[in-house]
Amino acid sequence: MHENIPVVRDVMKIAQIAPLYESVPPTLYGGTERIVSYLTDELVRQGHEVTLYASADSETLADLRPVCEKALRLQGKGVVDPLAHHIRMLETVAQEANEFEMLHFHIDYLHFPVTRRVGVSALTTLHGRLDLTDIHPLFREFSDMNIVSISDSQRAPMSWASWVGTVHHGLPERLYTPSYDKGKYLAFLGRISPEKRVDRAIELAKRVGIPLKIAAKIDTVDKDYFDSEIRSLLDHSLVEYLGEIGEHEKAEFLGDALGLVFLIDWQEPFGLVMIEAMACGTPVIAYRMGSVPEVVDDQITGYIVDSLDAAADAVRRIDMLDRRMIRRVFEKRFSSRRMCQDYINLYQKVRSGESELMAGEIGSSAA
Repeated sequence: MHENIPVVRDVMKIAQIAPLYESVPPTLYGGTERIVSYLTDELVRQGHEVTLYASADSETLADLRPVCEKALRLQGKGVVDPLAHHIRMLETVAQEANEFEMLHFHIDYLHFPVTRRVGVSALTTLHGRLDLTDIHPLFREFSDMNIVSISDSQRAPMSWASWVGTVHHGLPERLYTPSYDKGKYLAFLGRISPEKRVDRAIELAKRVGIPLKIAAKIDTVDKDYFDSEIRSLLDHSLVEYLGEIGEHEKAEFLGDALGLVFLIDWQEPFGLVMIEAMACGTPVIAYRMGSVPEVVDDQITGYIVDSLDAAADAVRRIDMLDRRMIRRVFEKRFSSRRMCQDYINLYQKVRSGESELMAGEIGSSAA
């Protein structure tokens, strides 16, 4: 099931400015950089002239303007101050800004003083949490910035901000080959951290007596949490910890799963792993928090639950869901082509000065 993408009549010169912590796309974990990659390449496919500011080890269809030799996370102890690299990138963007009709930033708010002064249309996608009160005075000061949310729920802590649209993430339709066979295990994919609640996933597996495979990274900041709260829970016959996996391993990992377990304990801004599972035809069992009700169609692409008891009941009913339907919903709602067209609509609105939009007028919430 595919949408008709209009023929490009207005070719734009667009700069995509990515974080430097990971390459574009990332070698392993890195949600923001993956979205930048998918959007950038789709813009090129649709005929636009795109320049990507990112680390030199990035791979893109666009014109790559490297800022650092390789992703900062991969340089280990060689990078003490990552902010310095980003500030240098901003100076480069400012010097070259007049080459473009649109600057699209994905680096939080670091560029706001620069954007205000360069005189080029700009858009900022906010990829993270917004409930940190320290940032609220900053966004009030820079109320002239055009900012985009990745879910309507992400906006809640700053509903008063200068939003110009919501654009749900999307993936290339051919990135994952769907599997329509019944899965063999429950899957947990992402990070091991307090808010992701892998402990709930483990408890769920024990309750229903179904194996759980955990493919997840452990950030340095979460190492103590892992050692004190999680490590001992992995010593169970139903639990298998695989560590961090790469992009090429995800299709098999998710496609062979009975369901993705997403029992989070925070206001998730989007949750890319949910649409990765859907692309594989795999249903999602998720707690009703953050973006989950916007992404998961309850009883169609998965089950939205409020407790472990409800999650266990959902696992027992998971065979009632049609994996082919799940894939069709993904193609309709969460393709990179749809995401790209949403952003093109926003670029055109911002360039024409029509940036005062009703929440949800642009983006997949209206798709």
